[in-house]
Order: sequence, then structure tokens, then C-alpha cells
Amino acid sequence: MDKVIDKPSVPYADEQSRWAAVQGRDAGADGVFWYSVRSTGVYCRPSCAARPALRKNVAFHDSREAALQAGFRPCLRCKPEQPPLAERRAALVAEACRLIDAADEAPDLDRLAAAVGVSRFHFHRLFKAVTGITPKAYAQARRARRVQDGLARQATVTEAIYDAGFNSSGRFYASSPAVLGMTPTAFRAGGAGTVIRFAIAACSLGAILVASTARGICAILIDDDPDFLVRDLQDRFPKAELIGAEAEYEQVVSRVVGMVERPEIGLDLPLDVRGTAFQQRVWQVLREIPAGRTVSYAELAELVGSPNGARAVAGACAANALAVAIPCHRVVRNDGSISGYRWGVDRKAALLDRERPGNE
Repeated sequence: MDKVIDKPSVPYADEQSRWAAVQGRDAGADGVFWYSVRSTGVYCRPSCAARPALRKNVAFHDSREAALQAGFRPCLRCKPEQPPLAERRAALVAEACRLIDAADEAPDLDRLAAAVGVSRFHFHRLFKAVTGITPKAYAQARRARRVQDGLARQATVTEAIYDAGFNSSGRFYASSPAVLGMTPTAFRAGGAGTVIRFAIAACSLGAILVASTARGICAILIDDDPDFLVRDLQDRFPKAELIGAEAEYEQVVSRVVGMVERPEIGLDLPLDVRGTAFQQRVWQVLREIPAGRTVSYAELAELVGSPNGARAVAGACAANALAVAIPCHRVVRNDGSISGYRWGVDRKAALLDRERPGNE
């Protein structure tokens, strides 16, 4: 007897599943089929927010052209003749980003909104929903990147500052610690002139290195090999002055180790957090997640304000250099299982286990 092979089901292949998609306003069906309403003479995309039609008045079409040929006109509400709403919004924000990138000075909110044809309020909300940050934060991050690139390319710091769009050197120097994490001269020299104190200790997770600038703790690194931790710090700040084995700094390390052993107590020390605007937003949200609670990458993206940015928040978690203090170990897969962790999944599992209620 010949073996019967089940054919994979095709989503929205029958009228029953299509009608269910229309009733549920399923955006996932947009672009797969369209439906028309005989009583109104229009055709819509499945996610249309218009008042639900009676089933007897609804017909389904595999293309917009088929709906038009059947005598139906596009719905004015969901605009089915245009690309899906999410795609249109992404294109609008991408255009705004191009305008910001191309401008010598960041355009103000009114100019950007007018350029893409929406209101100021709607543009600000839309930009943040798509990117996870505000237009101002995006412009600042882009300008910071220009300064960083320029410091490596231009003959002088002043040329790099003006090339990046700052209209005065004084204005830039006032904000340079936030933009670069150090003075532009020190940044250009790979951290030269910056003093970083560090020490290595042992904790239940292995060797731990804690390092601080004058602004706060800039690295908490964990590994089995202490020498690897020192090399990692040197790679981050190749020309900084690294000072180790200070008795006074050992007290800072002890407090960090105490936080690693008991994450619920937190860390009441200043942090020198360095990253892009989006990364810093993700890290700030992570710091607000209490011990004993976990979130999925999708949930974290929602909390950050970028519901479609699960992959981007995962990248921000991977870039975190402050183990436990910025608790990216509290982010798990959608099904609750443990995913990758910069310092090893075994350490992630151990941290989550000690944070469970009753294990404190």
C-alpha cells in the first residue's frame, strides 16, 4: 500500500479560516487575501478596524485586482490598495531617519513630522514605537557616532566636532561625557588619560572582575579564567591607565560580589554605562525588573516601547558588560526556557535559581 503523505496546511486557504481572520482582525492575514462587503461596496484587508460586516455580505479575494474587477472600491479606513500599515509606518520612520542622517544639524520635530506628512504628536509616538527611542535620542546617537568616526579620521578634535554637526565646540564639550563616556581626546587615544581601577575576586560563579572610572562601575565581567578577564578589560580600554590591587577598591569589589551572591539586595553604586541610545534604554528597563521575575525577549521589547524589536533587545542584552548589575539573566525565551547568556547558560541558570522565591 502506498504511504499517504499529509500535505502541509496552507494558512487562510479556506473560507472558514479567512472569516475567522476577519473576525479577529488578524494582521497576519494582510496581503494573503482581501475581503469585500456587498452592502457597502468596498473591499478591505483582514485587519480592517471598520464595523464587522454580516457573513452573508462578505466575499473573499486572492488579490486586490480581483476585488476591483468584482466592482468593489478600496476602503477609506484600512486603505487596502496600499502596503500593510506596519510596512507603511516602517517606511515613514526610515525616511525620517534618512533625513536625520543627512542633515548637518538635527531637524526639529516639526520639520521631521511635516517632511513625512503626519502630525508632530503622531510622528513622535510612531517613531518611538518603531525604533524604541525618540527622534531626539536617535539624532544624538547618530551625532555621537559621527564624532567617534571623525575623531579617528580628522586631523583635529575641532574638525571632528564641527563635522558631526555641533555648531560650537563649547556645546559639544558640555555633553562629551554623555556622548563618548570620556573626553574626546581620551576617546581618540583609546582611553589614554582615563584612569580605570579594577580588581579580581572569587565568587560562586567563578572569577569576577570589577572596574570603575571616575563616573562609576564600567565593567563587571565573569569567567573561569582571571587572565581572560584582564585581557577583556584591556581590549575595551587599550590605552587607559589600569590600576589594580588597591586595598581601597577591594571594598567596591566586595559589594559587587555580595550583589552577585544575593541579587535581590541590588547594587547601590553609580554605574558608568556606555552604549547606543537604544542599548541604554534596554539596560535601564532591565534594571527595573526585580529579582525573582523573568521576562521574554518579546515582553522586554514591549517594555522598551519597540514591540517588534525582540531581536534588537536580544542584541542589547548580549552587549551588556555589567553582569548582574544590569540583569540580562532575567530574560528568557517565550516558552520560559533559558537562552544564551554572555557569561554562560550555567551561570544564568544558577542566578535564576537563587532568585526564585524561597531560595533567597
